[in-house]
Amino acid sequence: MLAKFVFWTGASDFIVGGLTIFGAISILINGNEEREQFVPLMVLGMFLFMAAACLIWASRDLVARYPIVFWQGLVRLTAASAILFASVSGIAEKSLYFLVVFDGIIGATYVLGSIKATNSSFLDCLLCQDSS
Repeated sequence: MLAKFVFWTGASDFIVGGLTIFGAISILINGNEEREQFVPLMVLGMFLFMAAACLIWASRDLVARYPIVFWQGLVRLTAASAILFASVSGIAEKSLYFLVVFDGIIGATYVLGSIKATNSSFLDCLLCQDSS
């Protein structure tokens, strides 16, 4: 079940990455005043494509490839924490709370699922070590 969850949530990163790249390109096409966002959005979009490919690959052998899933879980938990902090601090709109829930659930599932699938400790997973 965890493998399917990783596969489908990873595959969804292709959609988000594509939309991010589309947003970057549309900034240039429309002559938007936020042109400085082009490079970060392009890099973020390609990072999401890479994350999607890695998660799909990792979903085929979670025990051997768990570090990808575990670390992507930490990335998602960091994103959820940053959005929560930004929203509460008034830096970002409170409408982003849905991302806190979405990324928080996926991130926690990735981290806890990696620990359970490998029968390893959090520290072992953090250091990409086997439980043996």
